[in-house]
Amino acid sequence: MSQAYERAGVSLEAGYESVRRMEQHVARTKRDEVLGTLGRFGACFDLSQHTYQEPVLVSGTDGVGTKLLVAMAMNRHDTIGVDAVAMCVNDIVVQGAEPLFFLDYLALGKTDPERVEQIVSGLADGCEQAGCSLIGGETAEMPDMYDPEEYDVAGFVVGIAEKRQLLSENHVQAGDVLIGIASSGVHSNGFSLVRKVIEDAGLDLNKTYAPFQRSLGEELLEPTKIYTRVVLSLIQNGLVRGAAHITGGGLPENVPRMLPDHLGATIDRTSWQVPDIFRLLQSEGELSDDDLFSTFNMGVGLVVAVRPEDVETTKQLIENAGETASIIGKVTEGADVRFEGDWR
Repeated sequence: MSQAYERAGVSLEAGYESVRRMEQHVARTKRDEVLGTLGRFGACFDLSQHTYQEPVLVSGTDGVGTKLLVAMAMNRHDTIGVDAVAMCVNDIVVQGAEPLFFLDYLALGKTDPERVEQIVSGLADGCEQAGCSLIGGETAEMPDMYDPEEYDVAGFVVGIAEKRQLLSENHVQAGDVLIGIASSGVHSNGFSLVRKVIEDAGLDLNKTYAPFQRSLGEELLEPTKIYTRVVLSLIQNGLVRGAAHITGGGLPENVPRMLPDHLGATIDRTSWQVPDIFRLLQSEGELSDDDLFSTFNMGVGLVVAVRPEDVETTKQLIENAGETASIIGKVTEGADVRFEGDWR
């Protein structure tokens, strides 16, 4: 081992130990198409096993944002990897793509093999949920960039779709019904506002507030829900005309991304159950409805647009997959999103 590199603050041995700990978690995500083993200069994925007529590769990349600061404050790192995977795979499945493989980038101030294993375990959990392989990544120890307890994690996913089955805004029509699939909470957007509310209101991440049964920190670290399997099932049954992953900007910003320019939506805010975490944030942060709905998912993590005659079948398939579905509105003429009803 280079003693000079060690004196510069980089532990090669800790890096090697981290890789050894990663291997078991990477192995459980392996698909048949993965060639070789972890640790090569590049990861290989065999597409020849697929029988697509006009295959299109769809890629996406994202991070977790300042939700990481909550994980660090709670010293809990086993779920943040799920968030990193979810933010990427949810973005490509709404375009009709099946996630194939995922790569991560983990940057740390100091390599702690146990903490690295927790993070990678979460990445593997997310990949298992999404049905994709964790085939590689990069773990970079950068003591001059990060404090010893700090880190950042981001990811990159590649998926595949038949060209004719790609979802685009051109398929959605006025009169289509919007079905919302429930989120698991705040997910991974809006945490700069979440943390400001916590700081300004003097809330304690380790304290349990009514009506929750666990600490505020644990409530906020609930992983982002992964929707790939249920959405792919809907697509395979020919039920989805358009789909939107509800991330930063909430429903007003993300629903229009699946619509042609001349169409908008009317959304009934009384049509689904808003999780209590958003009520707490509003009351403690004195946030307006506009603050909430233009920042958070408000309990709807993904929206699909379907024909009116397909509503009941779609809802049934979603619920059979263990998810909660609500009819939240419809597609309308006019390029804006309008809300109806008092959600409180």
